[in-house]
Amino acid sequence: MKKNSFIEGTIIATVCIVIVKLLGMLYVIPFYAIVGSTGAALYAYAYNIYGLFLEVATAGIPNAVSKIINEYNTLGRQEAKIRTFQIGKKLLGFIAVAAFIILFVFAPQIAGLIIGDMTGGNTIEDVTFVIRCVSFALLVFPFLSVSRGFFQGHNIISVSSVSQVIEQIARVAVIIFGSYIALRWLNLDTTVAIGVAVFGAFIGGVCALLYVHGKLKKNKHELCLDQKFEVKDEVTNKEIIRKIVKYAIPIVIVSIAFTIYNNVDMILILRTMNYLGLDAEEVEFIATGISTWAPKISIVVTSVSLGLSASLIPNMVEAFTLKKYDDLNHKFNKSMQIILFISLPMCVGISLLASSIWTVFYGYNAIGTNILAVAIFAPLFSNLYTVANHTLQSMNKFKMVYISSITGILLNAILDVPFMLLFDLIGIPAYWGATVATIIGFSATVIIAMIYLKREYHFNFSATKKMLAKIIVPLATMFVVVVLMKLFIPINYGSKFACVMYIAVIAIVGALSYFIVSHKMGLMDEILGKNYLQKLKNKFFRNKKEA
Repeated sequence: MKKNSFIEGTIIATVCIVIVKLLGMLYVIPFYAIVGSTGAALYAYAYNIYGLFLEVATAGIPNAVSKIINEYNTLGRQEAKIRTFQIGKKLLGFIAVAAFIILFVFAPQIAGLIIGDMTGGNTIEDVTFVIRCVSFALLVFPFLSVSRGFFQGHNIISVSSVSQVIEQIARVAVIIFGSYIALRWLNLDTTVAIGVAVFGAFIGGVCALLYVHGKLKKNKHELCLDQKFEVKDEVTNKEIIRKIVKYAIPIVIVSIAFTIYNNVDMILILRTMNYLGLDAEEVEFIATGISTWAPKISIVVTSVSLGLSASLIPNMVEAFTLKKYDDLNHKFNKSMQIILFISLPMCVGISLLASSIWTVFYGYNAIGTNILAVAIFAPLFSNLYTVANHTLQSMNKFKMVYISSITGILLNAILDVPFMLLFDLIGIPAYWGATVATIIGFSATVIIAMIYLKREYHFNFSATKKMLAKIIVPLATMFVVVVLMKLFIPINYGSKFACVMYIAVIAIVGALSYFIVSHKMGLMDEILGKNYLQKLKNKFFRNKKEA
């Protein structure tokens, strides 16, 4: 199978993840219309707690396996590489079953923790049922994740990326058609429909797992999976397990800590909004709007870092293993530049079009518009955090991963409620306080990581600073273009089709203005590489001629 270069792997992974995230964005339009705001809140409760248990079930082992396999592959230790994969699958098997049992058995207690004493919305019984429905996915995803990690460890990004597209297509199909059939054809209640929808995670996982295992079987010779090793590498099973645990622990701590905080954040928003006197339905709308439904829209921004990290980790590990610190510095800066160049205009554009975008997805709502207009900037800082975190992990600087990440989480948690109360006091929407606290937390994490990299490894960020200064010109151009178009083009919030056309026209013109100015300034050549862009142009025009 063909290995992917850093930039090529980034492009492949990003394109596939953008497809996945677009599906993840677009399905909420019919789904929200089918189940309503109460059903949507119930769906959010189940998925948020499932996300926490999924982090526990995978326990950072897939990323650890990917890293170790890349390391052994670079050093030519093929037998140790295969043993690492087999040991990783066994470890995940035990953890996955344990996580499933805990989530299924203790679902009522978890539901009570989420809902508290709030009345008028979803009940503890409702939340318990949907949590149990989604828990079955925990039996599939750990094995899927470690198989993806095996391919990523070989710098083969395409299999993992395509499997995510397959998984999402199957999941979305079950969510939309399953909930519709349950409610409209079988006349079942909303809770059952949401149970069917969340079970889509299990179906999607099974479909993706079948694809990945098919690729493993087809390429087993090339990947050394069918090879009989007469002599073992000088690496014991105990050493491999110790390495997996060593690499997985920082990922576990950071991932679980952030997932725990996301759930705590939702609970804090529920409690604070309830304290400020809002009714139960509005409280659920705000809490799940910030924790689930605004992120569904901003998911296209987050996908940039997800695609980048899939290619970043194995390339970073390879550079660190070979002690190419200049290359590490270059890849870090390049990653930051790609995120800023792509994510920043996305955030600004979505913020400016927040009212029409929210209307298309969920129907017009002034509170939803306000939530999205500010919440869309959190993924930008989350993307920067992802790069900083993966860089430290690739360099085995786990202590700094703990320090920077936990500092950001604590700062976020400490500021959450005070900011919401302060914003309410001064007449600003209180729920903005939660998003501002999140942005500050991510920023602190990135700053601490960058200070450490500069001090200990003499990383130089001047290239990223120069790029950030240059990007102001195309960004300002896009901002002016979008604002002027909003002034002259009327919007009809009563028609979703009219809103879609409104968004499409303004977004296309705004994006063109941004990329044209960027291209004229040489920013695209500087960030993506002139040779790679020329290669894409040649391929495009060649295909056009052949057609």
